Amino acid sequence: MSKPAFVKFEIPKDVIDRAYELVELARDSGKLRKGTNEVTKLVERGEAQFVVMAEDVTPPEILMHMPALCDERKVPFAFVPSRAELGNACGLEKPTASVAILDAGKGKPLLEDLSKKIADIRK
Repeated sequence: MSKPAFVKFEIPKDVIDRAYELVELARDSGKLRKGTNEVTKLVERGEAQFVVMAEDVTPPEILMHMPALCDERKVPFAFVPSRAELGNACGLEKPTASVAILDAGKGKPLLEDLSKKIADIRK
């Protein structure tokens, strides 16, 4: 299956795993918000430090605006393949399309490292 239109670049498996790990660390020791509406508001207000989006969102129009908005506001972002796994990383039993990290907590070094890796991937 091809990637949805909003997925602008390919992310290696190790970076995807680190993105899930960052979400888990932020859940346990920092602050995060779940859901595309909430994430959109936080990016627009400049409160989001990092955004993680699931690729398997149906319909893809739900997240179509998010990469452009993140670029405009200079918020680093990553794509992960599974909504269900992203929901689990957040501590939810339900899948979630996107997550905004407001405070990485103990994951701050990981957030900085991931931001650099994704910037390199996008060059």
